[in-house]
Amino acid sequence: MNVSFDLTVVWAAIISLAVALYVVMDGFDLGIGILFGRFKVGGERDTAMNAIAPVWDGNETWLVMGGGGLMAAFPLAYAIILPALYTPLIAMLLGLVFRGVAFEFRWRDPAHRGFWDFAFSAGSVLATLAQGITLGALLQGIHVEGRSYAGGWWDWLTPFSLLCGVALMIGYALLGSCWLIWRSDGPLHDDARKFAKWLTPAMLAAIGAVSLATPFLEGKYYERWFAWPGVLFSAQMPLTVAIVGLLLWRAIAKGKDHSPFLWTLTLFGLCMAGLAISIWPDVIPGRVSIWQAASPAKSQTFMLVGVSILLPLILAYTGWAYWVFRGKVGDEGYHAHDH
Repeated sequence: MNVSFDLTVVWAAIISLAVALYVVMDGFDLGIGILFGRFKVGGERDTAMNAIAPVWDGNETWLVMGGGGLMAAFPLAYAIILPALYTPLIAMLLGLVFRGVAFEFRWRDPAHRGFWDFAFSAGSVLATLAQGITLGALLQGIHVEGRSYAGGWWDWLTPFSLLCGVALMIGYALLGSCWLIWRSDGPLHDDARKFAKWLTPAMLAAIGAVSLATPFLEGKYYERWFAWPGVLFSAQMPLTVAIVGLLLWRAIAKGKDHSPFLWTLTLFGLCMAGLAISIWPDVIPGRVSIWQAASPAKSQTFMLVGVSILLPLILAYTGWAYWVFRGKVGDEGYHAHDH
């Protein structure tokens, strides 16, 4: 095993970690945005905003790290993926910008708060739908000839990519409702629990639909899931998802505060594991492997030095922010006496 191989796998792991942390951390605040229109105007919406106010902006650090890392460590993949997915990626960025502006202006411009609330919710829906469509378009395959994208402008828009977009919206909404179960009390807490009860079976159905469709998109997917001996492991995934889904449902029904969010994170982790089974070791599924797309070993080594310093710092300040703003939140902010 040579140095180049090691570095390429390390960088694939770093980018995968950044994407996973983004999905977890920005997922719940996008989910709250998706549900925002269902909350009562006034105290409920203010409390929901305060539940994410201290952390939402920093959560997008991981999106920047994932995109920047892809460009630097796997430039060929970056050069192919961006032209193929310009439309959903630009839509995602516009959605994130729109909701970010709305987040700030709804407090400073109370005369138009209804408009800013709508903008916050619409931006969250657009960003989430675009992320799911991007994933679906990547999974269904990108037409590559030589070292460049050779498909059309609308290749990303298919029933499967739309299914992935809707599935991610359901998943983020569940994550957001479980975050509010954990972090709020009163009427908002009760509404969040009610939403989580019907979002749990919806998420399991969405996972099932995407999982059933994926192996038939690409011959390699089918082989990785159903060929011997890998099938011994992959066959356990649906059962594990069903068990975790049942535990999540019971935690919500029994009035637990912390565990619904943790069980939902476990469901997302299982989905990411399933995604890894399908595409590893490709960076563009079925077309370009991580080694074909990798930048030179010297470049990867240089960047790794910087990441080894920055990554612990980012994790440390993120952990500190979540620790400082722990406990329950009200419409006036986090309660100082909570531990």
